[in-house]
Amino acid sequence: MQEELINRITIDPSICNGKPTIRGLRYPVYNMLELLASGMTIKELLEDYPDLEEEDFLACLAYAAKLMQVTSIFRIAS
Repeated sequence: MQEELINRITIDPSICNGKPTIRGLRYPVYNMLELLASGMTIKELLEDYPDLEEEDFLACLAYAAKLMQVTSIFRIAS
């Protein structure tokens, strides 16, 4: 199921400078994650983005979780 969700995330150099987006649309994953992190619910996001589906937001979360499965994490200077 998680792989099916992650397949909704696409990377195309000609869309959003190659950043991961939802289904090749101009909705960057990072932007949707920021909105979810700000406290917006999926229901609220669906109202604001009617061309997206609940599974698209779940795909963003699954994609982020997959990225966290890296072997090394380095602190970035702030």
